[in-house]
Order: sequence, then C-alpha cells, then structure tokens
Amino acid sequence: MRPGRRGRTSHAGLNAWPGYVDALSTLLMVVIFVLLVFVLGQAFLSVALNRREQVLDRLQVQTAELTRMLALERGLTKDLRGNLAVLTAQHDKDTAAAAALGDQLAQAQAAAQHANELDQTAEQKVLALNDQLSALNAQLTAVAQALDVSKKDVMDRDAKIADLGNRLNIALADKVEQLKRYRSEFFGRLRDVLKDQKGVQIVGDRFVFQSEVLFPVGSADLTPQGVTEIRTLAKTFRQVSAQIPADVPWILRVDGHADKQPIHTAFPSNWELSSARAITVVKLLIAEGVDPKHLAATGFADYQPLTSGTSVADYARNRRIEFRLTDR
Repeated sequence: MRPGRRGRTSHAGLNAWPGYVDALSTLLMVVIFVLLVFVLGQAFLSVALNRREQVLDRLQVQTAELTRMLALERGLTKDLRGNLAVLTAQHDKDTAAAAALGDQLAQAQAAAQHANELDQTAEQKVLALNDQLSALNAQLTAVAQALDVSKKDVMDRDAKIADLGNRLNIALADKVEQLKRYRSEFFGRLRDVLKDQKGVQIVGDRFVFQSEVLFPVGSADLTPQGVTEIRTLAKTFRQVSAQIPADVPWILRVDGHADKQPIHTAFPSNWELSSARAITVVKLLIAEGVDPKHLAATGFADYQPLTSGTSVADYARNRRIEFRLTDR
C-alpha cells in the first residue's frame, strides 16, 4: 500500500510542475511586455516633452521679441502723441487767431450790410485789418532776419573761440619749448658742476642723486656733504630761474624714493621716509633763496623703482632723490 501511494504522489507532483512553468513563463512575458510598453511610452513621452520644450523656447523668444517690439511701438506712440499734442495746441492757437480775424471780418461785413452809409467805414476797418496783418508779417520777417543775424554772430564767436584756442595751444607749446630750453641749460650747468661726483647722474629729464650722497641710511637729515651738494644745486638753480620769464608756469619737483626693504627707524614706513627726505631738500632750497612758489616735494616710497633686482647695488640705485624741472 505505501509504496503505491508514494509513486502516485511523485507522479502527480511531476505532472503539476510544467503547469507552474507555463504560468511563470506567461507571467514573465506579460511583465516584459508591460515593461516594454512602459519604456516605449516613456521614450515617446520624452520626445513629446522635448518637442514641447522646444516649442516653448521658441514661443518665449517670440514673446521677448514681441515685447521688445511692443515697447518700441509704445515709445513711438508716446512720441507721436507728444507731437500730436504740440501740433494740436498750435492748431488750436491758429484756429483761435483765424476765428478772431474771421469774427472781426464778419463784424465788419455785417456792419457794411447793416447800413449802406457805413460802407466806407467798413472798408476802412477791412483795410485796417489788412494793414495789421501786413505789419504782423513785416514783424515776422524782421524777427527772422534778426535770428539770421544772431546765428551769424554765434558762428563768428565760435570761429573766434576756435582761433583763441589755437593761439592758446601755440602759446602753451611755446612755453613748454622755453621750459625745455631752460631745463637743458639747468641740467647742463649741473652736469658741469657735478660731473665728477659719484652717485649723481641725469636720467631722461631728471637729475638723480643717490640717497647715500645726501642722507645717512634710514634718516631724513642731510649729511654735511649733502648740504654742500644741495647748496650748489640751489646756486645753479637761482641763476637759471632768474632767466625764466615770469609768464612761464614751472616748478622744480623734488621726488623722494626708497627701496622695498622694511625700515626699522623712527619712520613707520618708506612713505614717510621718502616724503621727509624730499621735504628736507625743499626746505634747504628755500633757505638758500629759491622761491617756494616754484618748489614741490613728493614721496613715492618704493613704488617707482629703477630696477626690480634684489641685490645691494639694486637697492642702492632705487634709494634716490630726483629733481625734475617741469610745467605747473
């Protein structure tokens, strides 16, 4: 009994398994089909959305363009309305004037028709109105002529102003040329006086003293040699400045320069040191008789170096006092 029952049970289990497999296969195909439909739907939906976004972008561009055109049209409409208002006001004035003249003429004509004996008076009124109109036209002509004369005067004045400007430019160029001549003479004399002095040279339009020639390191007090050099310069400068005409605007600019090394003295930075040295030189020049109206002291710290090197010689070259004869 038992062996037979086991055989039937095993056989029945084997017979049910293909059905399960068919069911699972069918379910899997259905799931795959649904997923395929979903993926295709998503793809079509993405394409449709992309097309709609492109259409929306084009619509936004068109909307922006239409908005810009609308703004332009509104601006033009506003201008046209303004012009229309001006023309309307002018037309109203002309209409009122014409109406007034028409009323006067109608009154004259009515008076002439009212009584034949007044025909002569009416004609005189009409003639008077015509005379007034002629006088008004003559006044308008006179105003137009006066306007033409005013325009001509303005053109003449513009021409005079342009001529004065050209003369001024020529005069300024002449003053600059004179100043160049005196600068050359000044530098030439200084070159002859200080030609053997070490640490003194001419660079372009500047006369350059190395700081060590005039000042101790880190100090704004002139050395005895520096006092001698500045007095020599002041004497030469007084001789040259006495020859410069009074109408030539000029100054002797004293520029103080330092190197980029930090300082450890009474001065908090190179700004104060370079400015103090320039002021010291200017004070001595004034004491030696140079007119302070023609002097200026400036400090540049270490921001206008002659060389960007970092050697001892480079630092020494950047520490300097420059004299520049220039226009004010």
